[in-house]
Amino acid sequence: MLGNKVSRQKPCHHCKSRSASVPPDTSTIHYEKFWLYRHCSSVQQRDRQAQKAGQLFSGLLAMNVVFLGSAFISSMIFNHVAITLADVWILLSILKVLCLCWIIYYLLGTSRQPHAVLYRDSHAGPIWIRGSVLLFGSFSILLNAFQIGYSAILIQCKSRVGIVFPSIEIIFICTQTFFLWHHSKDCIQVQHNFTRCGLMLTIATNLLLWLLAVTNDTIHTETESQLHEVEQRFAGKTPFSHPYLCYADTGNETTSCTCPNTTICKVFQKGYILLYPFNTEYCLVCCSVLYVMWKNVGRRISHHHVPHIKPKFKLQGVLFGPLLGAAAVIIGICVFMMYQIQATGSAPNRQVFVTYYSYYIVLLPLMSVGAAIGTIIHALEKRELDTLKNPTRSLDVILLMGAALGQIGMSYFSIVAIVATDPRDLLNSLILSYSVLLIFQNITQNVFIIDGLHRQPFISPGKEEEMKEEQNHEAYNQRRVSMLELGQEIRKVSLSYLHSYSHLSWKRRALREISFFLVLCNIILWVMPTFGAHPVFENGLEKSFYGYSTWFAIVNFGLPLAVFYRMHSVGGLLEVYITA
Repeated sequence: MLGNKVSRQKPCHHCKSRSASVPPDTSTIHYEKFWLYRHCSSVQQRDRQAQKAGQLFSGLLAMNVVFLGSAFISSMIFNHVAITLADVWILLSILKVLCLCWIIYYLLGTSRQPHAVLYRDSHAGPIWIRGSVLLFGSFSILLNAFQIGYSAILIQCKSRVGIVFPSIEIIFICTQTFFLWHHSKDCIQVQHNFTRCGLMLTIATNLLLWLLAVTNDTIHTETESQLHEVEQRFAGKTPFSHPYLCYADTGNETTSCTCPNTTICKVFQKGYILLYPFNTEYCLVCCSVLYVMWKNVGRRISHHHVPHIKPKFKLQGVLFGPLLGAAAVIIGICVFMMYQIQATGSAPNRQVFVTYYSYYIVLLPLMSVGAAIGTIIHALEKRELDTLKNPTRSLDVILLMGAALGQIGMSYFSIVAIVATDPRDLLNSLILSYSVLLIFQNITQNVFIIDGLHRQPFISPGKEEEMKEEQNHEAYNQRRVSMLELGQEIRKVSLSYLHSYSHLSWKRRALREISFFLVLCNIILWVMPTFGAHPVFENGLEKSFYGYSTWFAIVNFGLPLAVFYRMHSVGGLLEVYITA
């Protein structure tokens, strides 16, 4: 419009003589360029609007599926007569079959079309995320195999849906894991809307499977804890033994359906309970990978978005971080085993809670100080910020901030309960210190990880020589060597490692040490609650203050998020380690 107005303006009398001698003004050329730009921008705007509409429609589809499944699961909990667990299993089986049909269509149809995958997001689906999907998926398959065996033994009092549902689940996990392993980096360029709807349907199904897993685990733990209290009150007088109690699936009511006194039944039951947390983690990790794929549908990546040199994970430049982290892991395993042995007994010892919280009170300040020092080093660095569009990094930030709310929320509830009761008691003061330190540790670690994820990877000046060295080393490994040559090679590698460690700048060395230490600490802090260490519910303080049902609802919301936060922090810290 502006170009059109300029070309139609009447020249003044003083300008007529100048316009006769001077070549024609470039307003016409500006007008043509502006028209072309306006035409291209309108095409881009229509493409952007179509993308927004497709994302909106697929998001609404997922929202309705999640609400429907949540209504079923909530009805099963609060009105188990009308809606039974078998009904929820049937609904989820239908959703899984639909997801399987779409995934198979994507693998055999959509991804094989011409020009279907012209771009691949190098940041999406890193090896540790895909490795987590593979690891948790394998344990989830084993979990469902145990569930099939357990239901087959108790087939006389359990619904046959209890065998069909885990069978479909195994097929679903295998297919989804294969799909995510090979196609998590795809930026699909065909069938945008259908692909978005399929991805969102799969995300919704995984969210409902996670919700059902958390709910079932909650029901099991709540019943087990109540029976545990009864056993403590009536020591030796209880007429039942709760570790082998089960429920009929037709109504969720306690019946005489008990596990026979056989080894195979006990193995199936204990294995099912032990592997349960892996299924919840698998669902959450799959949701995060599928969301990045959904954001990458129709995305075009320019050449400057693709890194010329992709950093690789190398155990170089770290010495104290692995040593301190390994010490934290070993001590944590000892504390965890001691806690499991004593806390699962008929009368948990008060000393085991003191030991457990003392371990955290020593470890959490070290992690907080390390993260704070790492953030200061990031501020002193001269590396530029990575401002390019990156859906994977955006999702990592959202997941870190959102998952940390679970642990932070539980900590604040514990602080209020302790301050309002008796903060001077030894155990209460330890729990209070633990809660405050946990909040501080979550915040400092999030700042360190998010700041590190937004930094450009460090590329050393001698990168070409390093890559040539690697190629020569690989070629050397391919040929046969004698024992003498092997000893010389080991000595050369050791000297090379010490040389690389001594020649790293102190900033890079400190960042790597801190990142590796925090990786190992988060691993042990993930292992302990995942495999059954739940002192926030077993110490009895918050439970007596808020009431059984209220505190259990708080723990049920916060604990799965806290476990997911630790696992997701490991991936973010590995990214920071590599880019340093």
